[in-house]
Amino acid sequence: MAKKLIFGHKNPDTDTITSAIVYADLKSKIGEDVEPVRLGEVNGETQFALEQFGVEAPRLIEKASDEVEQVILVDHNERQQSVDDIDQVQVMEVIDHHRIANFETQGPLYYRAEPVGCTATILNKLYKEHNVEVSKQMAGLMVSAIVSDSLLFKSPTCTEEDVAAAKELEKIAGIDAEKYGLDMLKAGADISDKTMAELISLDAKNFDMGGANVEVAQVNTVDTSEVLENQADIEAEMQKAIDEKGLDLFVFVVTDILSNDSTAVVLGDKSAAVEKAFDVTLSENKAVLEGVVSRKKQIVPPLTEALSS
Repeated sequence: MAKKLIFGHKNPDTDTITSAIVYADLKSKIGEDVEPVRLGEVNGETQFALEQFGVEAPRLIEKASDEVEQVILVDHNERQQSVDDIDQVQVMEVIDHHRIANFETQGPLYYRAEPVGCTATILNKLYKEHNVEVSKQMAGLMVSAIVSDSLLFKSPTCTEEDVAAAKELEKIAGIDAEKYGLDMLKAGADISDKTMAELISLDAKNFDMGGANVEVAQVNTVDTSEVLENQADIEAEMQKAIDEKGLDLFVFVVTDILSNDSTAVVLGDKSAAVEKAFDVTLSENKAVLEGVVSRKKQIVPPLTEALSS
């Protein structure tokens, strides 16, 4: 059986990196030849989790077709978020918790998409379905992913299934998810060593919204004002991205993990869509989005609707 590569989306977050590792662990234990890889740099939050549980980051790839013929996608399905040569390989499986868009395959595949807050919650089920024991390391990585995607269970994307999975896995990992999770999120919120170009690309995703080319980037912080002290420099890098990628809209979301509010910095010809979507008025290219923490559930859907109407 030929080897398959397992990877998540570009600009990987904790769920993407750990899901590739965890699913590769499960697949290997049931006799499949797989390798987890990544499509971008590991952020501070993810590095904290990997070091906590003694796991190395997957190697970085730019293309898949020069190595394998078949791949498995985790934590994403949209083509523009995937490896550049996704059209030159066969997608055999998808394990995801996002909307399905810009996705088609030449043949049948195993597709597992569930309306939960984190890919790891689905992976925990798959271990049980295959009667495979979860190790302490893999349990720790899955807890890390759930905490990250749910912002310590505060995000509206968080479901009862996510909470139950985290409680089950924290026992195996030997940690207190609440205490460990806060330390991990704070590690990820430390962006003092990042350039403005790095900042806007740490966790950025590209979307087709009603025919508009949109990029939504998000960073977590414990001090929004500290991030926005550099707004002019941030906007300069956003404009570069708009020019280079032909974006109609770039939304840079700064989320305060303590207050659970976000501030959006907005540039592009379609900026008015943000005002319409969130019933706000942009001032100096920014607006506070009260109670908004989830890109998947609270940002992408209303913005897509605003750009499609």
